[in-house]
Amino acid sequence: MPTPAPARRKRVLAACTALVALGLPAGAGLSLAPTAAAATPGSKGVTATLFEWKFDSVAKACTDTLGPKGYGFVEVSPPQEHIQGAQWWTSYQPVSYKIAGRLGDRTAFKNMVTTCHNAGVKVLADSVINHMSAGSGTGTGGTAYTKYNYPGYYQDQDFHSCRTNISNYGDRSNVQNCELAGLSDLDTGSAYVQQTIANYLSDLLSLGVDGFRIDAAKHMAATDLAAVKAKMSNPNAYWVQEVIYGAGEAVQPSEYTGNGDVDEFRSGTWLKSAFSGGKISDLQNWGSGLLASAQARTFVDNWDTERNGSTLTYKDGSTYTLANVFMLAHPYGSPNVYSGYAFNANDDGPPNGGAVTACYQNGWNCVHAWRQVANMVGFRNAVAGAAMTNWWSNGNNAIGFGRGSKGYVAINRETSAITQTFQTSLPAGVYCDVQHGDPVSGGCSGPTYTVGSDGKFTASVGAGDAVALYVGATAASTAPGASFAVNGTTALGQNLYVVGDAAALGGWDTSKALLLGSASYPVWKLDVALPAGAAIQYKYLRKDAAGNVTWESGANRTASVPASGRITLDDTWRP
Repeated sequence: MPTPAPARRKRVLAACTALVALGLPAGAGLSLAPTAAAATPGSKGVTATLFEWKFDSVAKACTDTLGPKGYGFVEVSPPQEHIQGAQWWTSYQPVSYKIAGRLGDRTAFKNMVTTCHNAGVKVLADSVINHMSAGSGTGTGGTAYTKYNYPGYYQDQDFHSCRTNISNYGDRSNVQNCELAGLSDLDTGSAYVQQTIANYLSDLLSLGVDGFRIDAAKHMAATDLAAVKAKMSNPNAYWVQEVIYGAGEAVQPSEYTGNGDVDEFRSGTWLKSAFSGGKISDLQNWGSGLLASAQARTFVDNWDTERNGSTLTYKDGSTYTLANVFMLAHPYGSPNVYSGYAFNANDDGPPNGGAVTACYQNGWNCVHAWRQVANMVGFRNAVAGAAMTNWWSNGNNAIGFGRGSKGYVAINRETSAITQTFQTSLPAGVYCDVQHGDPVSGGCSGPTYTVGSDGKFTASVGAGDAVALYVGATAASTAPGASFAVNGTTALGQNLYVVGDAAALGGWDTSKALLLGSASYPVWKLDVALPAGAAIQYKYLRKDAAGNVTWESGANRTASVPASGRITLDDTWRP
């Protein structure tokens, strides 16, 4: 029988203490571990975590979105056989190291890795190696098991002798030798256990995996993990370790940098503090006092923090979107874009067992594919290595900053639009605003901004909106098309889109509808390149943060594209 959901350990406590300690250097009073030799594989540094997606769905996302948008990595949920049950957390109670979980079998996993590699995306596998299950039963792959006895892998002697729950985070032995919410705790100091784990990770490497997220790393000694890594077929494989900071705790994230990167949970709690209740003008030094940038993986949220309330979530609408934009624009750390699903109860497992038939349907949020987020991956790749420059703020909730001479972003968290002349270090030229349009051959599908020879441009940035420019997305569009403008009010977290019969308008597919810019709110605008002389049909629709669609009323609108230039369409939303 499935066991009850573990409380997911130290997370709630750590989240609370992290906010208090944001100003303190990581590992204060501790000796920092040496920097690991392993480096993030590849030149594109943004990860997308497709939480609880089936492997064949991940493969499609690599081809359709992750590769074309420039993501360097995709992190997939644990592939090993686990306890049965529909809840998400069953994936984190392994019963064997066979690839036989709900997300797909060995063939599906290997095919996913190959497909993602062909799309230019490397694969990180979430790896649960601290523990096994909390109870007894039959696993998703048919393995019969009892707690402390997992045929072909472990017996009673392979687990720590402390058989009680962790109760004192000030005691290193208690944290690393006792049980996490009743989960059987592996004796990772044992050479046999280390080799068994290393064999599993090496098997994943043989299938093409490029690296690993190490779940619950905090609950294993850093030296034990180093020994596991040394026993792998490739000891230099990339690792990122889950080690949640807790003020005054015995185990600190800085101890683990000798093994690889570390998920920097304080980056997410800091963003929530600034974007929700604080001032984003205080984010100029985001990352200061945390783990070194070269070994910190940053994120706005993950599956635990979105449930325990320590970070922003998709339910925060445009605030959440802007936090992701900021994370991707700021030079600190290596960003991880979390893409999960809508949930009502914390235990809710993935819709359709993890099968994603289409984004924005059946609860799949597809944050990684949101234009405002996905186009910032191209921004980050373009500005790589450039320092933050030309910081501007209104002293409250509107900011702008550059990345050397390669890019500039302006973010408005105010409740009304701002109009500002921004000083940049960009070369003079016409730039595509990638928050509201896509760079296309010979132009831009959205609005453009002209940067003068003095490096300045003027923009009106709507409430809860942003503008982002970068070198490489610079050509002004002169192609025939339509300039859409619709007057329509929305609630926080809602946006207006246009969709129509033309391929460039999404072919009536709401998942391909084009987001309109809100810089002139309540008038939403977008310029779209269309074939000269084309007769089009179109309508406007509204989407909320969960991707729910509301169509405007009435018949399809019609227009004809001129032979040259754009037709201007001034419309009003039909309730």
